[in-house]
Amino acid sequence: MKAKGRLILLCSIIIAAALCLVSYLGVDANHSLSARHIKQGLDLSGGVYIVYEADKEDVTPEEMQAAVSMIQGRLDWNGWTEAEVAQEGNNRIRVDIPGVENAEEAIQEIGQTAQLSFVDENGTVLLTGDMVKNASKQVGDVSNTGTAEPYIALEFNEEGKALFQEATENNIGKPIYIVMDDNVISAPVVQVPITDGRASITGSFTGESAEELASLIRAGSLPFNLNVIQMQNVGARLGADALKSGLLAGAVGMILVLLFMLFAYKLLGIAADLALVMYVGLELIILNVCDITLTLPGIAGLVLSVGMAVDANIVIFERLKEELVQGKTLRLAIRNGFSRAFPAILDGNVTTLIAAIVLFFLGSGTVKGFATTLMIGIILSMFTALVVTRLIVNAMMQSGCSNPKYYGLRMK
Repeated sequence: MKAKGRLILLCSIIIAAALCLVSYLGVDANHSLSARHIKQGLDLSGGVYIVYEADKEDVTPEEMQAAVSMIQGRLDWNGWTEAEVAQEGNNRIRVDIPGVENAEEAIQEIGQTAQLSFVDENGTVLLTGDMVKNASKQVGDVSNTGTAEPYIALEFNEEGKALFQEATENNIGKPIYIVMDDNVISAPVVQVPITDGRASITGSFTGESAEELASLIRAGSLPFNLNVIQMQNVGARLGADALKSGLLAGAVGMILVLLFMLFAYKLLGIAADLALVMYVGLELIILNVCDITLTLPGIAGLVLSVGMAVDANIVIFERLKEELVQGKTLRLAIRNGFSRAFPAILDGNVTTLIAAIVLFFLGSGTVKGFATTLMIGIILSMFTALVVTRLIVNAMMQSGCSNPKYYGLRMK
């Protein structure tokens, strides 16, 4: 029994050390999974953020989604793949572009209404995006194979209906290129003349890719403009200082928490500290693996979840001490301590998790960053407190540390 307990303790120490090394150094020459590889938000890496507002009051959700897709497409075409686009409220769009220093230049690149056109092989414009009445993703049997698959359904207005009929009659067996801002987004081949103003674009689409293409086409016929109502440059130096300050605050808070647990709970504090080190290492690795953008409020969420993880351990340890005071054996006190603390820990964490979920879905920008790290932290803290800490405490008891006073029982 002692050998088993000591083996578990040794494995726990090795795992904690390994998680620390991976989160600091990474796992290969490129330092993959290390903290330095975590994607940083605009407030940490510097760049620009721009807020657009539609100059139309009754904007539909479909129109706003089309505008978001249009802006995201322009960002990708300009090589700003790390940029983020999110809708704010009913008629606003926020754009965060890390690593860009000139907000005016960024606005010139993405701030205009999309220009969509249908072009033949010779470069002749056959019709324009303002003639598209609607574009939507549909699912159905378009190849007569009995298998339903995604496709894009196009509908033209009266002017577009006549021009599209002429275009399809003159280009049977040839592609008609759908071009947005001089970039070809699709090139369907005409199979038959289309006379009713309704067309289908088929191919090897997934549901996501079909919706993306439909949104881009809708963006080419947006009935409104996007006006810039706010923009701001965030210098790289300011971002670096914010990151340094955030990491310093997190490190100081972490050390103080570790010392408090060690001096306040002694042997139990060692178990809590070991579990806490594992928790931090796991969270940093998960941020890497899930490609989550870390913001300054996200660091605050991480630090807050560290405190919650310790809080769960404190509840468990106090319950354990109460069991020892009542004369229970150490084994029974440990079992009852964890089982009695579980409802309180679960209720407290679930209510906080609900608040974090609400912030994630209703918030935007840095608020989502805070909610994301907080949600991950809550789930991980429950795992480390209820599973890892329990495993370590039981291993300590099995390895020979069975004197109740080591676990908080005060002898008179």
